[in-house]
Amino acid sequence: MADQYAQNPADDEPPPLPALRWDEPPEGPVLVLLDQTRLPVEEVELVCTDVPALVQAIQTLAVRGAPLLGIAGAYGVALAAARGYDVDEAAALLERARPTAVNLAYGVRRAAGAYRAAAERGAEQAAAAALVAARELHREDAEASARMAENGLVLLDELLPGGGHRVLTHCNTGALVSGGEGTAFAVALTAHRAGRLRRLWVDETRPLLQGARLTAYEAARNEMPYTLLTDNAAGSLFSAGEVDAVLIGADRIAADGSVANKVGSYPLAVLAKYHHVPFIVVAPTTTVDLSTPDGASIEVEQRAGHEVTEVSAPQLSAAGGVGGGLPVAPLGTQTYNPAFDVTPPDLVTAIVTEEGTLSPVTGGGIAELCARSRQVTIS
Repeated sequence: MADQYAQNPADDEPPPLPALRWDEPPEGPVLVLLDQTRLPVEEVELVCTDVPALVQAIQTLAVRGAPLLGIAGAYGVALAAARGYDVDEAAALLERARPTAVNLAYGVRRAAGAYRAAAERGAEQAAAAALVAARELHREDAEASARMAENGLVLLDELLPGGGHRVLTHCNTGALVSGGEGTAFAVALTAHRAGRLRRLWVDETRPLLQGARLTAYEAARNEMPYTLLTDNAAGSLFSAGEVDAVLIGADRIAADGSVANKVGSYPLAVLAKYHHVPFIVVAPTTTVDLSTPDGASIEVEQRAGHEVTEVSAPQLSAAGGVGGGLPVAPLGTQTYNPAFDVTPPDLVTAIVTEEGTLSPVTGGGIAELCARSRQVTIS
């Protein structure tokens, strides 16, 4: 039976997006993913029968987003165990798939730990324990998403009394990255449902256009008032006084409160600081890594140059570029393509988690949030 832990929508709301689900057809257990590289043109599911297929899906961004990567990693361990593969080898492959998103390693280690703890009871019992751990993480993330949305809206209303919030977001942080309705996007969605969202400004998020392809897709599904803009148009929005707050997610939060998120987040933080606009990070406590002391210690993933030199989209898959996209730069052009940048804590107005909101952002406050959490932070 498929897993789905997102909250049941009201009658007038769209059904939840099945970004990831466990299934057990007669041929054996599989992990089924909504292939995010094909959105918004078509909704296509990708079936993973082994961990190498899942690793490829993670690296090509068919499945992405920090919380969902943790869930995928946990289910990946369960998949290896259920199909009789080497669990330690599978866990190592999954942990290395993307280095910056700490949730991925967290989910892998949680399921692998459950597997090892049950190993003496036999392979079948150990595989069942890994699957239980993955399902628990899936459920907990959905619950955390709902609490973050509530906490985030309370903060927005405190900072911006009167409603009519005009919120700028970057990359994609909705149901496509979560066991629930997301992180930063879930806050905006909750504001919309409460009648307090005036406008969702959506950065296109170059070079892979997660904002244009995914956030706009989710906003449209939920009938939210949204407007898409090029990344470099954000400054003019701030200058015109059209942004009340910035809401972003996170792929890793260091012990000092530094935030790694999709590249382009740091410039927004600088703009927000200059224009006296709140810059708010929304992430579960599983995204906090106390073993990473500061922003300089965060490993930032460097991705392939063709993502910059080509425009990739589902309808361009046969265009003939190195990466399968449409070339937009001369052959041999050197590129700089970090997947993330790091925002220091003094530029972050608040971090919203399922355990509460931290403002100002300090190392002591980060430690206290983690201590309150039932989750075990990666060490």
